[in-house]
Amino acid sequence: MAASWEQRIDEFWATADDAAPETTLRAMRVLVEERGEDDPDALYEWASVHDFLGREAEAVPLYRRALDAGLAAPRRQQAIVQLGSSLRNVGEPGEAVALLSPQEPDAVVGDAAQAFLALALHDAGRPGEALRVALKALAKTLPLYRRAVTAYADELGSR
Repeated sequence: MAASWEQRIDEFWATADDAAPETTLRAMRVLVEERGEDDPDALYEWASVHDFLGREAEAVPLYRRALDAGLAAPRRQQAIVQLGSSLRNVGEPGEAVALLSPQEPDAVVGDAAQAFLALALHDAGRPGEALRVALKALAKTLPLYRRAVTAYADELGSR
């Protein structure tokens, strides 16, 4: 039985090599071309490979196209986090903050949006807010001291 497109995407990512960018792009291009030009999943994967190869400036409009085309879960959550990260990396931390701020943790990305939001806030010159966001995400994982770390993080917001 032939592997499905999703299985082949998974296989691609299991062996993707950022040391061979042109080969990596060609391999993903073959998979992407199996789908329509405006297929949100294909657009997301094409954006992701550009991001993976450090070509964030090329990835940003592709992520936006995928989201505008109706990208659905679970890729939607990943695309938002990855777009936020890419925006930060291309010098647009304010846009990253606006995109990532309303994101809630979920089963797909967990608190990843909060981690990248903290980085974007730092880059936007808001280190106190960045620390608060990071500590609040961390506090959820602490079996002891959760309440104390959360309270200290909340205090950072009032200073």
